[in-house]
Amino acid sequence: MTNATTNAATKKRPVFRNINALTDLPSYRLPAAAKVSILHRISGVLMFLLLPFIVWMFDNSLSSEISYDAFTNVFVAGCGFVPAWGVKLVTLALCWAFLHHFCAGVRHLWMDATHSVTKEQGHSSAIVVLVISLLLTLAVAAKLFGLY
Repeated sequence: MTNATTNAATKKRPVFRNINALTDLPSYRLPAAAKVSILHRISGVLMFLLLPFIVWMFDNSLSSEISYDAFTNVFVAGCGFVPAWGVKLVTLALCWAFLHHFCAGVRHLWMDATHSVTKEQGHSSAIVVLVISLLLTLAVAAKLFGLY
């Protein structure tokens, strides 16, 4: 046995019995699949909390021509004390929540359908979900903020 394998075999890993949220959690590195799972839950909560905003947008966009003009004017002039960029940011957050939730849901359906999920497949599919949802969100942001 070499000296390197002896040191590796005798070196003990740290045991955390009482985890301090302020000192231990910021240095803990979550795998990509865990990040996607947490963001999937956050996006679901965000869509639920913004449901009144969704209903308001849907109602104003379909009620009449006048309400549609008022609806589109909110994205130009703002609404009450909320400036137009604030409305656009809330709309962008809602779009990100939907796109991420959709992509992560498709990932879960794919994992359920194939029954062949390894650690590597989970990691690569999580990275794909993060990249696709962010690229789609950037495309929506470009359209929302008038880049094209």
